[in-house]
Amino acid sequence: MKLKLINFLILSLLSGFSINVCALTLESDTVKVSLTKKEQKKKDKDAPPVKGKLYSAPLPIVASNPTFGVLYGFAGSFNMFMGDPSTTRMSTSLGTLTYSTKNQLMFTFKSNVYLPDDKIVLLGDWRMFDTSQPTFGLGTGPADQKSLAGSYGEGFAPGYDPQLMEFKYFRFHETALFKIKTNFYAGVGYHMDYHFDINDEYYNEHGYSSHKAYSDYYGFNDEEYILSGLSLNFMYDSRDNAANPYTGRYALLTYRMNPEWMGSSKNSSTLWLEYRDYFALGQKKTGLQPNHMLAFWGYGNFVTSGITPYMNLPALGWDQFGRSGRAYTQGRFRGENIVYTELEYRAHLLGTRKNPNFLGAVAFANATTASSEHADIDLFQNYNFGYGVGLRVMLNKKSRTNLTLDYAWGDYDAKGLFLSLNETF
Repeated sequence: MKLKLINFLILSLLSGFSINVCALTLESDTVKVSLTKKEQKKKDKDAPPVKGKLYSAPLPIVASNPTFGVLYGFAGSFNMFMGDPSTTRMSTSLGTLTYSTKNQLMFTFKSNVYLPDDKIVLLGDWRMFDTSQPTFGLGTGPADQKSLAGSYGEGFAPGYDPQLMEFKYFRFHETALFKIKTNFYAGVGYHMDYHFDINDEYYNEHGYSSHKAYSDYYGFNDEEYILSGLSLNFMYDSRDNAANPYTGRYALLTYRMNPEWMGSSKNSSTLWLEYRDYFALGQKKTGLQPNHMLAFWGYGNFVTSGITPYMNLPALGWDQFGRSGRAYTQGRFRGENIVYTELEYRAHLLGTRKNPNFLGAVAFANATTASSEHADIDLFQNYNFGYGVGLRVMLNKKSRTNLTLDYAWGDYDAKGLFLSLNETF
């Protein structure tokens, strides 16, 4: 009997030991699985970008600039490789929905989409505004040179005061470019710009304005007009990333035809020429921002035939992403022809183990010249300048999405704070 009891106790202890060993083994396996998941998560985070994965950077907006006052709303940068990342550039897009203290409601969506192997590039610019904006006549330079007295009718001589206009605006620009050889593209586009519900407040108060005089002289309805037409486009693009380039260059030629049979208020044609380049000045490692670099941007926009409505004349700040002319209100300088140049110095300030390009800084300067046939102001006769500094915070290292915060100064006491996503150019 005692022997049986001893055997039973021994078996029980062994059984218990077996159970504990099993539990320990299971617990050990659990730890291994947990560590493996952490390692996998880190591996996925450090892995290079992949096809079809959306890299987004949403951002609430509270900002101020000369055109809109204080802005509230949301912005989002959305990026994706539509094809194999080794043969396809990252597609980039930027959307915003904002409301301002000047009762301006604005929606924008701008995109550069690269289809697999970069065989097709789609450039998009969609906007819907219920807004207001001052205008300042045509041409660059001193106020007395911009006077339009005698040109549009006796006695008309607007001063240099801001001429406020309220209006609604719809833009739909979409261009398809097809690869003809490495980095070279050609294609066609459709463009529509529709201004409506125009309320020229300056004219209502003073009895004259640049917009009213121009519209009456050329026979435009001063309450609404439309520009609608097709474009022929040629592009060169060797940038390594459209949202935040570290190397490469970009050139675009767009010849736009706006016939009345396509809905335009009057026949016209325009030419857009643009060039961007990027130069590394300091140490550079693969995938990392150069310690120091210079970026150059220049464009020209010219009315080549016919007459365009006043608000569709070439103007500062009306490029695809609306980034030109930091320091000035959108449309601050306008004319039959305009040329804009900008040089920006970019410096890498601070990196972390997880984000080597975390913090950067910029310093920039820009120059604008615009013509006015009726005021006898030639292109390159007068210039207006802007300059400023800014900080860059990288929100997503895979898409290189930067939060940009700039403060700029310009002529005539112009200044402003500019907050956005992605590099200015």
